[in-house]
Amino acid sequence: MNEEHVTTLLLRDGVVLLGTALVLVILFRRLGLGAVLGYLVAGALIGPQGLGLVGDAEGKLGIAELGIVLLLFLVGLDLHPSRLFRLRRDIFGFGLAQVALCGVALSAFLFASTGFSMAAAIALGLPLALSSTAQVLPMLRSAGRLSTPFGEKAFSILLFQDLSIVPLITIIAALSRAPADPSAPPGWLLAVYTVGAIIGLVLFGRLILNPLFRLIGGLGERELFIAAGLFTVMTAAAVMEALHLSTALGAFIAGMMLADSPYRHELEADIEPFRTILLGLFFLAVGMLLDLNAVAMRPVFVLSLAAAVVAIKTGVIFVLARLFGLASRQAFALGLLLSQGGEFGFVLFAQAKAAQLIAPEAASLFGAVVTLSMATTPFLMMLSRRFVNKKAADRGDLEGPHAGAEGSAIVVGYGRFGQTVAQMLMAKAVDVTLIDNAAATIDRGQDFGMKVYYGDGRRLDLLRLAGAETARAIIFCIDDRTLSRDELKTVMSAFPHAAILVRAYDRRSLMSLSGLDLAASVREMFESAVLMGRHALEAVGIPAEEIDRVEDEYRERDAIRLELQSQSGDLRTAKNMMFRPGNPMEEIKEG
Repeated sequence: MNEEHVTTLLLRDGVVLLGTALVLVILFRRLGLGAVLGYLVAGALIGPQGLGLVGDAEGKLGIAELGIVLLLFLVGLDLHPSRLFRLRRDIFGFGLAQVALCGVALSAFLFASTGFSMAAAIALGLPLALSSTAQVLPMLRSAGRLSTPFGEKAFSILLFQDLSIVPLITIIAALSRAPADPSAPPGWLLAVYTVGAIIGLVLFGRLILNPLFRLIGGLGERELFIAAGLFTVMTAAAVMEALHLSTALGAFIAGMMLADSPYRHELEADIEPFRTILLGLFFLAVGMLLDLNAVAMRPVFVLSLAAAVVAIKTGVIFVLARLFGLASRQAFALGLLLSQGGEFGFVLFAQAKAAQLIAPEAASLFGAVVTLSMATTPFLMMLSRRFVNKKAADRGDLEGPHAGAEGSAIVVGYGRFGQTVAQMLMAKAVDVTLIDNAAATIDRGQDFGMKVYYGDGRRLDLLRLAGAETARAIIFCIDDRTLSRDELKTVMSAFPHAAILVRAYDRRSLMSLSGLDLAASVREMFESAVLMGRHALEAVGIPAEEIDRVEDEYRERDAIRLELQSQSGDLRTAKNMMFRPGNPMEEIKEG
């Protein structure tokens, strides 16, 4: 095949893939079914088992898996090592229990209901215990829920699933009926490789990556940032691939090592477009791999198995989530979210086929089961939202926003902070829509003649009902730390015409908002603390004009410190600018 023909074929495939994906993703988005299902259907339609317009699905899948790698890198950028340490119980407790119990339950079900041997049932059941990182994490990120307790539990399970690839491959190799592959490393050596690779990547990040990005930052070349970011991801993935380990895990660790970097937001912005395109291609390739003939030959078997996988995983995860502290409705939603099969199932089915534990036909059938279970996720999440939204059913008087609202401003959170903001807006006859998710707060508002709607004001669908598409301002006055940067980015993207104002819980919260195009962000205690400081200076006999000078100087220093801290991600940055015992304003100025 000459070079010109190869180029023509690549261009034709690209036009067909992107054109079909555009049409179907737009259609499925309009129907409220999500982009993932659109990509899957598009792939099945144009793939070898469909119209046959595009071939080499496995080759395209190999390239598209870079989308998962980039996704885990971006997740790592948002996860400080201290936060990962905080999640250790969910990762190694909840995650381990989910993989083990779902794997055992699915293996037992297959052994009892399908006639497979015990070894074959284990080789098929364990991979089905894994969920789709490529499907779940983007859903959590786009909904702004990755930093919530619910999102952190989902992420912890997915991270442990990625870590579990090595032991699952080892289990399948131990059950193998095929002659041993002399080139394949034994399971214990893979475990050693995993620990060594993680340590190596951590050292690589500390000793090489951070100095490299400081150097590039000094040059100010955007193209170098993009090249360095992709180099980082590819290097981490290549190292893990060479060691027969998870490439996504390597990229995640590389991202985590840069979580403290002042350039992480720029890296995120540079990598995100590549991640989006490659992840879309990944789902297209998964759809192309769907064996429609296998489904057509045994439709009841495949559909029943897909339904059984979803039901068993939902039930097991629900029970575990309740044991790990989630409320019933959240536990049910988590079970539905993680109920599908995952992309690593295709890899492990291939391993089982090579180990002569299952026939090639079985690998095709179960690949179809995984794909169909992934296709159910958008529908299940619609069901989940309907179910979770009924949590106020025992309070029939709690009313959510109605479609058609057209307030000029939306205040999310009607506590002590939000009440003052709303009062000042109402003083100038601004039409304000009030939202809160606490029944007691809503009741208190009603006592004073205020209509406060019930709901989670971080959700895009609820904001739309509240009139966010026409509102001039959306003010988040939430009284805790749960409002994340990702949630705000999602709101800003959905309603670009509205000014977004945010109440920051503390200095760290304010630092996390650095770089967002917010109309205003206010540290909740800052102004009241400055006012108290003025009263304290007056009480000890400082003249009024000197108090004004102290306030101006303090505000200026604090603003400079905050900017430097946001760039470095370290609260200790510029600590020499703080007023301390023995270092009054004049002495610091002279220094």
